[in-house]
Formats: sequence, C-alpha cells, structure tokens
Amino acid sequence: MRLARDTMDRDWAEPLDVATVAARAGYSRYHFVRLFSEVYGETPGAYLARRRIERAQDLLRNANLTVTEICMLVGFSSLGTFCTRFKQQVGMTPTEFRGRARTAGAAAIPGCFVLLWAGGFRADGPRTAQLSRRPPRARPPRVDETPDQKGEQHDHEAGAGHGLGARPGLGEAVLHREARPGGP
Repeated sequence: MRLARDTMDRDWAEPLDVATVAARAGYSRYHFVRLFSEVYGETPGAYLARRRIERAQDLLRNANLTVTEICMLVGFSSLGTFCTRFKQQVGMTPTEFRGRARTAGAAAIPGCFVLLWAGGFRADGPRTAQLSRRPPRARPPRVDETPDQKGEQHDHEAGAGHGLGARPGLGEAVLHREARPGGP
C-alpha cells in the first residue's frame, strides 16, 4: 500500500488510473481499492484528487499562472472538474482562493520561472499539459546574452554563476536566463 501511495505522491501530475497504480503495488484493482480505503480512509481516486488540489493551492498562492494552466499542471484534464473538486475540498473557487491568498501578502512567482523550474510542458504527449521529465533543450544565445562589440562583459554576465541575471538597462527587477556553454 505504501508503494501505491508513494507512486501517487510522486506522479500526481501524470494521468494515473486505479488499475495502473494497483498493478504497480501488486494487487488486483478491486482488492486494491478496498485495501487502500481501509488503510488510508479514502479511495485512491479521492486521495489523488486531494493531493492535486493541495498542489493547486500552493501554485495559486505562489505562482503567476492562470487557473487553467494550474488545472492542467496538477493533472486535471477538465477545468470544470477541477473547479468543482476545488470548491468541494477548499470551500471556495480557485479564483476566490487566489484573491484571499494574495491579500494575505506573499508575492507571486512569475509563471515563466515556475515552468522553467518544472521543466516546461511535454511537446510529444497528449493535448493536456503535463510536466516534462526531460531536461530542457539547449538553445542558441540571444544577442542580449553575449558580450558587446568591445568585448566587455555586462554586470549580469559576471554574476555568481547561478544562471540568472538582470538585463542591461532594465535594472535588477527584470531577469533572464543566461546561455552557458555545454547546455542550458
């Protein structure tokens, strides 16, 4: 049972079904549902939906993504189902939750950084947005990411090697990803 629960905790954004999780745990589908319900007090489907909603709450609090993007990122394929389940579990709609969380204080993380950190969207999968487990592909450097004509380096290129820096002329508030030799 612990293996099945760990699978759901690890792969919550993937399209999981009861038969697949039961097979990974070594049980028949019906025995698995019965045993999981006895051990954890809820069905595997309810557990997975609850975990996805908890992750959505975190993204609504901290990320600058649309409700639809969050819905797809956490593994729901339907915005209507997501909103209904969210309201049942939390007691308010995702938009209301975001509004209350924002008035509480914490600044939102830009959505582009969330997607960059998560590895982006899978291009070869089904039409529902899912997190990719592949590392991001290298891209050629942009003009503003290379030293200028005189061979001088900009402030942001001489940084601490963390891969992010302020764009020249825009101050510390605007960040972009620097090109690094040998990969992203």
